[in-house]
Order: sequence, then C-alpha cells, then structure tokens
Amino acid sequence: MTARLHISCESPWLVLRLPGRHRMVSWSLNRPGLVEATTVAWRQVGPHELAPGLDPASWFAGALAGAGLGDAVGLLTARDVASHVHRGAGVDGVRADGVVTAGLNNGERVGTRHGTAPVAAGTVNIFCRSSVPLTDAALLEAASLVAQARTVAIMEAGYRRPGGRHAVTGTGTDCIVMAAPLASPLTGEPQPYAGMHTAIGEAIGACVEEATRIAVVDWIAARG
Repeated sequence: MTARLHISCESPWLVLRLPGRHRMVSWSLNRPGLVEATTVAWRQVGPHELAPGLDPASWFAGALAGAGLGDAVGLLTARDVASHVHRGAGVDGVRADGVVTAGLNNGERVGTRHGTAPVAAGTVNIFCRSSVPLTDAALLEAASLVAQARTVAIMEAGYRRPGGRHAVTGTGTDCIVMAAPLASPLTGEPQPYAGMHTAIGEAIGACVEEATRIAVVDWIAARG
C-alpha cells in the first residue's frame, strides 16, 4: 500500500489524515482502546488552558468538536506542534510512518517516581502507522515496539530532570497511537505478527526511534 499520510499543522492543531479507515490502539484521552478512525489530531495546550479543577477529557472533547475533529483520536501536548518530526521506513515492501512531538519536563525513570510535579508539563506523543493490516494482537505487538523504540531514543539522549539521579525513560503522560489499515482486496489480509523478526516490526522500530531521537534532541537544544 503506497498511500501516505496527509499532515497539516496550524497552531494549535497538528492533524494527520490517513488514507482510509484504520484500526488503532491507544490510551488517547478521548478515544482510548481499540477503535477505528481516519484522523489523529494533536492539540497544543497553552500554560493556562488546563486550569486546576477543569475536567480535561470534557474540555478536550469540546475542543475537538469545535474544530470539526470529533471523530479523531486526540492527543494533548504543551510542546509547539510545529516541532513535530515525521520519519518513515520501508522494509521488504512494507512501510511504517512515525510522527512524534517530545518534551521531557515531567520525565520519569520507569520503576521510580518524583515526589513533586514539574513547573511545566512535558510529554512524548507518538503516532505510528503500518502500511499493511494487522490483527488486533499484532497491533498490540506493534505498539510495544513503538514504546521500546521511544525508550531507546530517550535513554540514549541521557536527559535528567534537575536534581534527578537517573536518566529518564519517558514521561508520566506519554501516549502512543498505533494504526493499521483495515483489510481489503487492496491492502490484503491482516498480518498476525509484528515483532522484531518481521519486516513491519523492523520498519516500525526504525521510523519511531529516528523520529523520537530527533524530537528529543531538538527539545533539549531548545532549552539551551
């Protein structure tokens, strides 16, 4: 399948329109779990928009609906959406595309937790699309590779929160959306596996690792 993502970025929105309906898995605030959609949308949040006591899920649902994106799988970020990084990788006739925004202000090392919240929030949001259909089990396996690639890229950057003893491995608000097209005569039958021994698994890992690495390095550089 050679159709590609259509990416539009006009603050405060970053919108990815997919070539046809896709099966997705995520823990998105507005459409978590296994869903079908054609659009994924990032909303950049200003420092005072999510005030204490505000219900973020209700606020976000209203923002998406107001922008005509009510059916999109949505992501929230404090990072400038113009900083997004898109990378693709092709292996043995299949392709994966990854889109990443990254900030590590509220970074944590897995298995530990800071006692105080950071002054400014930060998160790593990742969308990845397989060019071939995947079973639900393979979609979950693919999402695990996205998480693995993200963690490798972040750990290699070696970022520590001020006063932190360990390099962070992610943040407390990271979100991943993994997508694959629905089965059809054009796309073929769903592949049952998407691990590191598969072509699509290699493509997923490659594009996400590269996009995350670039996004994290850019964020660190922007901090001066």
